[in-house]
Amino acid sequence: MATISPVFVTLFHSEVKHAYQAQMMLRSAVRTKSATGAETVKFPKLGKGVASPRTAPSSDVVPMGLAYTPATVSMLDWNASEYSDIFNQAKINFEDRSELVKAISGAMGRRYDQLIVNALVAATPTHQISNDIGGTDTDLNLAKLIEAKRKMDAANVPPSGRHFLGHTNGQASLLNTTQITSSDYAVVKALVRGEVNSFLGFQFHWMGDYEEGGLPKSTNSRTNFAWHEDSVGMAIGIDIRTTIDWIPTKRSWLVSSDFSGNAVVIDVDGVAEIVTEEPA
Repeated sequence: MATISPVFVTLFHSEVKHAYQAQMMLRSAVRTKSATGAETVKFPKLGKGVASPRTAPSSDVVPMGLAYTPATVSMLDWNASEYSDIFNQAKINFEDRSELVKAISGAMGRRYDQLIVNALVAATPTHQISNDIGGTDTDLNLAKLIEAKRKMDAANVPPSGRHFLGHTNGQASLLNTTQITSSDYAVVKALVRGEVNSFLGFQFHWMGDYEEGGLPKSTNSRTNFAWHEDSVGMAIGIDIRTTIDWIPTKRSWLVSSDFSGNAVVIDVDGVAEIVTEEPA
């Protein structure tokens, strides 16, 4: 029986791992929990407590009555596969392996991020910022970012670990804002590299149009999100893994990437929804 070249397998795994790291944006922006063998996973949220006065040296303590409320998510299974035909490899003038790495790792990386986006969309965030902040029917601007920060600050969301996910159209709008691009206001490489990476305590992530769905848009109204990384959880049943199998009847290698998991918003107080009006 035909066997797969160990060199081919080793190189493919190495390149896939590198590509996952390069193309997956949001893995480090949320809580992750290993859930091997589980169909559903619960992320516990501990309620708030209030300290009670001590009335006398011998008085009994008063429990705060803290309660856990779980955020439950069901596992979803995903696969990205493609054949690598030995005859096609002999006829093409490019490296088939590297092209498969780009296609498979890109598809799985986008799906991972989309599950997080879907969780944000499915939730009802406490903090709502309309497209009329900073001007009527406006695209992403400084006023919207300040309002998102203000509301999260008022809700006592920790200042470190905050993330902002916006569409690349919104990034273009921010690059026209002097306070964002000027070194007098922020230390960013906005003008040099044409990007905004952090501001007002948010780490920015920019998403273009995705076949998987991306950030929702209705007419010209785009929904963007800001959140604290502990407010969103990703449960992982099977972490992203790649297998390569020789299929004799196909005279091809079948390269497959598998993942099982799903995301959920744990605490809506740590999430802000920012609506922007993009140009037609």
